[in-house]
Amino acid sequence: MAYFSSININTKSSLLFLACFSLFSSQITEACHEIDRAALLGFKDKITLDPSDLLKTWNQSTNCCTTWDGVTCDSTGRVVNVTRPGLFSTDDSIFDTSMTGTISPSLGNLSSLQLLDLSNLKNLNGPIPPELGKLSHLTYLFLNTNQLNSSIPTTFRNLLKLKKLYLSDNRLFGVIPSSVFETLTSLTELGLSGNLLSGVIPSRIGKLVLLARLDFHSNNLSGRIPITIGSLKNLKSLDLSENRISGSIPLSIGELSQLVQLYLHQNRLTGSIPSSISNLISLQFCRLSENKLTGSLPASIGKLPSIQRLVLENNKLTGKLPATIGHLTRLTDMYFSNNRFTGKIPSSLGNLKNLQVLDLSKNHLSGPIPYQLVKLQNLQILDLSYNPMGLGSIPNWFSKLNLFRLLLARTGITGQLPKWFSSSSIGILDLSSNGLTGKLPHWIGNMTNLSFLNLSNNGFHSVIPIEFKNLSLLMDLDLHSNKFAGRLGDIFSKTTQEPLGHFNSIDLSYNMFVGPIDEDIGNQDSMGSIEKLVLSQNLLGGTIPKSLGKLGRLRILELEKNGLSGRIPAELGNATELTSIVLSGNKLTGGIPSGVLNLVNLEEFDVSMNKLRGRIPPHNTTIPASAFKGNYGLCGAPLPPCNTAQ
Repeated sequence: MAYFSSININTKSSLLFLACFSLFSSQITEACHEIDRAALLGFKDKITLDPSDLLKTWNQSTNCCTTWDGVTCDSTGRVVNVTRPGLFSTDDSIFDTSMTGTISPSLGNLSSLQLLDLSNLKNLNGPIPPELGKLSHLTYLFLNTNQLNSSIPTTFRNLLKLKKLYLSDNRLFGVIPSSVFETLTSLTELGLSGNLLSGVIPSRIGKLVLLARLDFHSNNLSGRIPITIGSLKNLKSLDLSENRISGSIPLSIGELSQLVQLYLHQNRLTGSIPSSISNLISLQFCRLSENKLTGSLPASIGKLPSIQRLVLENNKLTGKLPATIGHLTRLTDMYFSNNRFTGKIPSSLGNLKNLQVLDLSKNHLSGPIPYQLVKLQNLQILDLSYNPMGLGSIPNWFSKLNLFRLLLARTGITGQLPKWFSSSSIGILDLSSNGLTGKLPHWIGNMTNLSFLNLSNNGFHSVIPIEFKNLSLLMDLDLHSNKFAGRLGDIFSKTTQEPLGHFNSIDLSYNMFVGPIDEDIGNQDSMGSIEKLVLSQNLLGGTIPKSLGKLGRLRILELEKNGLSGRIPAELGNATELTSIVLSGNKLTGGIPSGVLNLVNLEEFDVSMNKLRGRIPPHNTTIPASAFKGNYGLCGAPLPPCNTAQ
């Protein structure tokens, strides 16, 4: 049984609901009805594994109304409440467990049942019994987070009193039965997410006029969003994300004035965002990303008085950003990346006093950046990367912001790094693919909050200053494609700040660094967690350090075209997580160690254009002959066979 010290809001709400439901159940005056006892024992008979003894108290010799855990009866001895979820609480703890087996059709005989909760048992499988449709008093049904595999029974149309129905996170298939929505007009919450349901969303869903929460995300639903969705006037949360829904967003969406959450992302929606969206006066969270939406943003989008998070990234939206966005003063997150927006950034964005994230990357926006953004004192993340902004220099007024993440890749920055960086709190900095020049300044060592630094594809030309060692939180470094020179020791031996500051990735390729690579690179504290090490296309010379074999998390090692000599160290075979080893274009000699070529996770191996000799060891990974070419002393599969003398 696993213990959890924290618990999400939805789980807390569910547990509070169950506690309240039990608290207000009628007092028991009669013994358990024999039909109900038999029905519950029939359920227990179908359970093959109950590791936490959730059903231990269920036995023939005791009163199911008074001694059976999770069972509540009314005053006549009829069972009204069965709650055996896999996620449950005691006075001070939350427990998570499981149960294996199938749901017995005998539960359909609990004719007075109002609440059935078998959620989060993880391993309940088999079909949902159609007999559950006989439970005419059922008000709450929770079967979510199991492995149930069947269609949704059409008999559920008889559950006229049902208010909450959760079948999410199972393996249910087939279509959503339209007939169910003819009669379940008392439903306030409907959760079918995380299944394999297909077909269209029935238009009759519009008859569920009391519905406050509708969640169909992560299925295989197709077709259009029905126009009748606008009839659900009480809807507060609508999640149709991660499906295959196509067509346009219906104008009727604007009739959902109580809607707080709208998630339509990761579908195939086309057309423009309807201007009726301005009627969603309660909307706080809106995610329409990962679709094929086109057209310009309607100016009416500025009439969403409650919006906090607006995510429109990865679409095909065009035109200028409407100045009315500046009216969304409660907005905290604005993700508009990877669209086709043009023009300048509206100065009205400076009115978004609560904005924490502004991501306009990968568009066609032009500069300059409006000075009014200096008012965004809550802004933590600014990403304008991959826009043809022609910035020239980074505005000095940026120093007045409290940025943690600044991303300005390929925005036309030239000149040198601004000195105000040395006193900033920036932790993630990406200035790659610009026209920056000059030396990496000594004050770089003052940027002690840096955890990610990308200065690749620029024109820097200097050695790495010794103050670089002070970047004790730095974990990802990309300096490739510059003209950096000198030794690498001050990078590999930088300080750490336990448990942080250990490298995840380093890319120093296509520079002018000289070697040899420090023999103790694998012993450096900062290198113990590294997964990617790319040093290709430098002037390193020397040999491959044996200590690289001590990098137990290393997955990618690229050292091509460095003038390396000597043998491939057999110790490299101790780095068991390696998936890619590229050593081509060097002067390596000797044979290929069998332990290196037979690393269990190896997917890519290239030692072409070296001076290796001998038989290629037998190996399981499929490696093309081109990966061994240019080594005239090598033989054996996938190259031609060796002579008997070799």
